[in-house]
Amino acid sequence: MSTCSRIAAQMVSPGKGILAADESIGTMSARLENAGVTPTEQSRRDYRELLVTAPGLSEGVSGIIFCDETLNQVFSDGRPFAQGVRELGMLPGIKVDAGAKPCPGLPGETITEGLDGLAERLTRYAKIGAAFAKWRAVYTITDAGPSWGAITSNANTLARYAAACQEAGLVPIVEPEVLTAGTHSIEQCADVTASVHAAVRQQLSLLNVDLSGIVLKPNMVTEGAGHREQATPQQVAGATLGVLRAWPNELAGVAFLSGGQSPERATANLEALQQYPTPWPLTFSFGRALVSPALAAWRGEEHLVAQGQAALTKHVAANAAAVRLRTELQSA
Repeated sequence: MSTCSRIAAQMVSPGKGILAADESIGTMSARLENAGVTPTEQSRRDYRELLVTAPGLSEGVSGIIFCDETLNQVFSDGRPFAQGVRELGMLPGIKVDAGAKPCPGLPGETITEGLDGLAERLTRYAKIGAAFAKWRAVYTITDAGPSWGAITSNANTLARYAAACQEAGLVPIVEPEVLTAGTHSIEQCADVTASVHAAVRQQLSLLNVDLSGIVLKPNMVTEGAGHREQATPQQVAGATLGVLRAWPNELAGVAFLSGGQSPERATANLEALQQYPTPWPLTFSFGRALVSPALAAWRGEEHLVAQGQAALTKHVAANAAAVRLRTELQSA
């Protein structure tokens, strides 16, 4: 088993998911400000340390994704974040894309940038202790899109990123996200997500990316946020697995993003997904659905750190329990 395959298997180990704490400086600052916290480099560090050091977090979390700022910071006791996370029983990861930008030639559509200098950055991240990386491509459903140009361009950048990660010894989290923005039906989301995944699989194959050494981080197949009717967890699970069944058995695992769902809905959908047999593990890599309750409980107050951590571990435990349901069903 290759190093990437071994690490990827650890990332999707039974009963555990991946915590996404990789918001950009701008996004994290805005969320802190909305919670009544002055957004500074120190307050961002304090918040990420609160999350990482939550008692018992490693019982339900295998790894944590950070942004560049955090991975270069230290705990309050002086330990580098990567070292501290490993000593707490989890793997440190790093978001390496530079965000979605307007795509030349495709008005209204985006391409995720960040390939320039990527190999050198990956080497540096590996040296400071990162075990995996993440790259996100986004697709918006409209009357005319996403276009095939946007789908294939983003699929190619995801594949180039994934190949570079494996060459550097880092596991790539491959994140093609079909956004919930819009009024589209769950059937439309399924069609677009299937097209996106087909393009991503093709490009990964062309660049000889080892699927046993990647973790796929897709959206769940749901209706648009403005759709008149919300799908049930069983409908979401059925539609999502209908798309995912095209992935080969050697894929290391699938860690779903929450995609702006409420914590409760994301967990209910994750639990419904466990009812389906698959050749690869199905787990979670949630961001807002896990960390927003912690921020709301903490509010930047030192005496509320324990409450913030309790809010985080409560939601982690609920999702870990949903993931463990698969093991229980298989052993029954």
